[in-house]
Amino acid sequence: MKKNKESSWISFTDLMTALMVIFMFIAISYIVEVKKEQDKIKIILEDYENSKNDLYLTLQNEFKDDFEKWEIVLNEDLSIQFTNPDILFASGQKDLQKKFQENLDEFLPRYFDILLSPQYKEKILEIRIEGHTDTVPAPRYDKDPYIGNTLLSQLRATEVLKYFKNSDYHRNLDSQSKKDLRFMLTANGLSYGRMLDDQKKLTEISKNIPNNNISRRVEFKIVTKTEEAVEKAIQQLKAQG
Repeated sequence: MKKNKESSWISFTDLMTALMVIFMFIAISYIVEVKKEQDKIKIILEDYENSKNDLYLTLQNEFKDDFEKWEIVLNEDLSIQFTNPDILFASGQKDLQKKFQENLDEFLPRYFDILLSPQYKEKILEIRIEGHTDTVPAPRYDKDPYIGNTLLSQLRATEVLKYFKNSDYHRNLDSQSKKDLRFMLTANGLSYGRMLDDQKKLTEISKNIPNNNISRRVEFKIVTKTEEAVEKAIQQLKAQG
């Protein structure tokens, strides 16, 4: 009887050992899979940073002699701000002033030559033309100040887009480039929701007093496909818990 008890105990011990080994392999497999997902996100983030930095440096090099002349600012988020309201639009109007048209004639071909190049085109999800107003109401568009300025800023962004679409540069693009731009290029009116301070920084972040003149602006902003891929990878990692 004693021998049977010892045999049963040995069998139970072997079973527990086997289960522990199985659980250990499951844990190791889980850790390996998590590590793989983390490595994927790391690679995506590195690619995102490298692409973003390369494009920033390319834009910086291309327009370094024009920043002061055109009163434009290139930000690290790849947005380019035209911040001189005196040459953009007349107060409360949507039509581009002649000086702004002249600046766009120089800027747009060089800008889109970069973005449509094989080096960058496949990495870009969206190119946004953004219109921004100050807090002065635009009653001709709506009695509500924010809605009125939203409509005005949208019309201004659309006028810039229309000017580009009617340019010789755009007309001479090949059919594939035009198709790519139809997908990527958008016009967005943002009213006075994103005001700038004296240093041309967003007041929502800097907490400084808004500068109405600088806040009346047009921005060209790039959204890369990598940002979308990063978000998907993060969601997958969260789903795996």
